[in-house]
Amino acid sequence: MMEGTVVKVGMADLNVAAGGAALKTTGLGSCVGLTLFDPKQLVAGMAHIMLPSSDIAREGQLNLAKYADTAIPELLKQVLRLGADRRRLVAKLAGGAQMFAFSSGASDSLRIGPRNVESAKLALESLDIPVVAEDTGGNYGRTIEFDSRSGVLSIRSVQYGVKEI
Repeated sequence: MMEGTVVKVGMADLNVAAGGAALKTTGLGSCVGLTLFDPKQLVAGMAHIMLPSSDIAREGQLNLAKYADTAIPELLKQVLRLGADRRRLVAKLAGGAQMFAFSSGASDSLRIGPRNVESAKLALESLDIPVVAEDTGGNYGRTIEFDSRSGVLSIRSVQYGVKEI
């Protein structure tokens, strides 16, 4: 993968990049876009996480990328395979929006965005990977792109334009 290459990450998907390639995912509403990055090896990974926990999985063949508790260990495995050093890895998060207004008595199962963020942070914590930046919450969608050379995460939204973390 070369500089200037953009590696797409679909919904409930994950991928890795190195050598200056960028990772990009669109349509983050309540989903969380999570990146792992080794700033010395310039190895990056991105997961587009839809749901907090695989406990609720109904599909026969489990899609590891779909759930925070399975996507993050799988992403870790893949960036290590590309040459990242586990001790240098840092994470960034974006998304996890509350896309719909609910009455205050709304069930916890409707709070998917905040629960995705929480779940992702717990998984990272259990793996000793620090979260160095995040742009989560709110009630709007995001598109994110991560540069494996600079480690910059660009976040685009209709409401707020582009911001970098």
